[in-house]
Amino acid sequence: MDDTAATAQVMIRPPLGWGLAVVAGLALNWLVPLPLLPADLTIGWLGAVVFVLALALVAWAIVTITRAGSNVPTNLPTTTIVVSGPYRFTRNPIYLGMLLGLIGLAIAFDNLWLLLMLVPFALVVRYGVVAREEAYLERRFGDVYRDYRLRVRRWL
Repeated sequence: MDDTAATAQVMIRPPLGWGLAVVAGLALNWLVPLPLLPADLTIGWLGAVVFVLALALVAWAIVTITRAGSNVPTNLPTTTIVVSGPYRFTRNPIYLGMLLGLIGLAIAFDNLWLLLMLVPFALVVRYGVVAREEAYLERRFGDVYRDYRLRVRRWL
């Protein structure tokens, strides 16, 4: 990664990675159905609730970062360290919401493949996105970011 880069130069745009994980999980389930839950357990509604809560977390994070005057897309420069809203509790509320959304979909669709897609998606986000973003933010904001990183956990 170029130390003078104006962005984090992430491996993949996170929404694209999330979409690929969902499509892969649905396609694999179409080819080889793997139920996640016992047949007599009808809790698909719980998955829908988890998905809606995850979507709300993502929306809250996007509104918060936008109101702070920074950019959401990873291919644009970060203009400020946001420490309000969900960023008080986690440094990565959008990615956390994406992970929870995948879990919600797995439960709602009773699809073990979607849950299994959580592993490669989480690894790509952690090492191909978050690690690069953290290095970028430390270069760009120095002590301001280091202090924030000490106060707020990466995930929860």
